[in-house]
Amino acid sequence: MFESGPSKATVLIADDEEMNRELLSEILTGEGYNIICAEDGERALRAFHDGSVDLALLDVMMPGKTGLAVCLEIKSKPETRLTPIVLVTGLTNTDDRIQGIMCGADDFLSKPVNKQELLARVHSLLRLKEFTDELESAETVLFSLALSIEAKDPYTEGHCERLSKYSVALAERLRLSQELQVALRRAGIVHDIGKIAVPEHILVKPGPLTKEEWVIMKQHTLVGERICSPLKSFRVVLPVIRHHHEKLDGTGYPDGIKGEQIPITARILQITDIYDALTTERPYRSALQPREALAVMRAEAERGWWDASLLGEFEAMVLGCTPLQPARSGR
Repeated sequence: MFESGPSKATVLIADDEEMNRELLSEILTGEGYNIICAEDGERALRAFHDGSVDLALLDVMMPGKTGLAVCLEIKSKPETRLTPIVLVTGLTNTDDRIQGIMCGADDFLSKPVNKQELLARVHSLLRLKEFTDELESAETVLFSLALSIEAKDPYTEGHCERLSKYSVALAERLRLSQELQVALRRAGIVHDIGKIAVPEHILVKPGPLTKEEWVIMKQHTLVGERICSPLKSFRVVLPVIRHHHEKLDGTGYPDGIKGEQIPITARILQITDIYDALTTERPYRSALQPREALAVMRAEAERGWWDASLLGEFEAMVLGCTPLQPARSGR
């Protein structure tokens, strides 16, 4: 919860009418909020770039950049899109409000502003922002943990970020939903987070693992799923974490599922994971060139390990050519 005093939330008030700015500022200052005022849309955007704004009250009819334009720009940027925006307007036309919703506005206030309504809406939206901030903090902790595991092995530096990039690019090529693209972006970073439970001498062992060591290593998919399961925002990520070591012929782990029983997101991550491993220097072999790596992967796909249609799309993406075969359905 945002507390009163110095740590109280910061509210941006953008209105070209000084009297309106003073009125809103007086009401919110009286409740302990920190206030930033802007006389127009350009100054409002600069305030977002210059400091931490927890909520914005934007007058719709400002000269230059309108409140709608400012709202649209704020909501289009990843770093500010979750900041609550309230459009303050004297407009009552339904079409105007629909336009505000299309720009990403979280709420509306009608002029003249009612004090109690203003305070209730500000308080409610800031409570929601607090929960969102906590969620983002939890995700940040998971990402940091995943990257710290990656850092234990100098040969895997940058592996997670490359997987995230490759996987999202392939998902975009396949026209998968935005939800699945976000899941793959996250999964690329956290897919191996369960390796925190794997002893370091196994994790960085330069030679083949023993049978007993493989039993331990294979648990990392299940451990990773358990670590990430409390976050509801990761519900689409969990199947990727659990199943990215399955094989189409059922010889993978942990569940030995086959074919399209393996989620398409997990099949995508498999392909990008293997490609990155083959094209990265390892203590036991040199990095392969892209065409060499893809040739190895095609041979493995013929053995029934990987999704040949997805591999064809990935190869086309990497080499910039026409895919070898159409992507499989079931997306």
